[in-house]
Amino acid sequence: MEYDAGATAWVLMSSALVLFMTPGLALFYGGMTRSKNVLNMLMMNLYCVGIIPVLWVIVGFTLAFGSSGDAGWLGDFEFLGAKDLYSVLPGDLGTNQFFGALTIPVVVFSAFQLTFAVITPALISGAVADRLKFAAWALFIPLWAILVYSPVAHWVFAGGWLADLGALDFAGGAVVHMNAGAAALALVLLLGRRKGWPDTPMPPHNLTMTMLGTGILFFGWFGFNAGSALAADGIAAAAFMNTFVAAAAGMIAWLVVEWLKDGHPTTLGACSGAVAGLVAITPCAGFVGGLSPLYIGLGVGVVCYFAISMKYKFGYDDSLDVVGVHLIGGLFGTLALGLFADSSINGLVTNEGLFLGGGADLLLDQAIAAAATIGFAFVATMIIGKVIDMTIGLRVSEADELTGLDLSQHAEAGYNLADHS
Repeated sequence: MEYDAGATAWVLMSSALVLFMTPGLALFYGGMTRSKNVLNMLMMNLYCVGIIPVLWVIVGFTLAFGSSGDAGWLGDFEFLGAKDLYSVLPGDLGTNQFFGALTIPVVVFSAFQLTFAVITPALISGAVADRLKFAAWALFIPLWAILVYSPVAHWVFAGGWLADLGALDFAGGAVVHMNAGAAALALVLLLGRRKGWPDTPMPPHNLTMTMLGTGILFFGWFGFNAGSALAADGIAAAAFMNTFVAAAAGMIAWLVVEWLKDGHPTTLGACSGAVAGLVAITPCAGFVGGLSPLYIGLGVGVVCYFAISMKYKFGYDDSLDVVGVHLIGGLFGTLALGLFADSSINGLVTNEGLFLGGGADLLLDQAIAAAATIGFAFVATMIIGKVIDMTIGLRVSEADELTGLDLSQHAEAGYNLADHS
């Protein structure tokens, strides 16, 4: 078959954009940590860029996108060790009819999906900041990528049982954000609170870095969402515009609520609101249109602002608000799709959203997908984390935590302020 050169170029470029998001995430989180832990946060994210591609070509891609028959739980080993990855035709990929319509090489599709597999576990790092052993992280990431990420990706992206049910997820509301958010909650419950939290103030040490990270995330997210159309077409254009509008609306909504409630708008609030809007529009991006992304962004900006305070009410120490933004934001967007899905935007929408007269069928499917993803990711992460804790241990010593993870885990310092040479 002949491939579409324009679509191939678009997905290759989108893959580079999504990969750029992981160092952007590192800066976003790194600025929010205390200065003694900034390099550790950067390293946790950078490690994902190193280990996940190795695992992906060996086993991750085949588990996520190999054929699974009628059960739809996990891909088989047809692409084990990148077997046939460079030569297989799109029609031979997975069980979802969508893949038969691919106009790009399978290896390009695999590369694009690899960038998603990289950033998803990296999202978890923000929740466990300041207290997780790097050795535990180094072991947790490959286990989680194989045992949790690949199965959920198969369920949703590769014609697995949730896709077969009728649930929709354009670019990863379930696969990326709820998956990582539920895992983050499980890990913080296993780890316990940071020393001194919540009584001791632990403000971000470098909001300039966080702002730069937000800009990189915003930029890369256009590849994340618009690239998921897998072609440079009208659906990609809709996803691009929806991404822009929802992020902007999320930022404004967060700032307004913050200003009214706390008396001042903050740069951290602006960054958090924009990311919340980006998270919520991710599952919806290529399935909605008109003013829907505006409503979704405004709604999630308000919801996530209040959601981050749940950790104080329930006592779990989610250091950088991964649960409040990614789990809750991903859930909001996944359910919002059941309200706003529009078949005139994308023919894959077979049940219109509730607000477009399609009834509650899609909303119910979305709710089932959300519950399944959150439940599986939480329980599986609990098991993985507990096994690691019982073997090499999850948490650094109190002395190492007080010293800081940069020195105790990496023998480095983020800022050598004493060196005037």
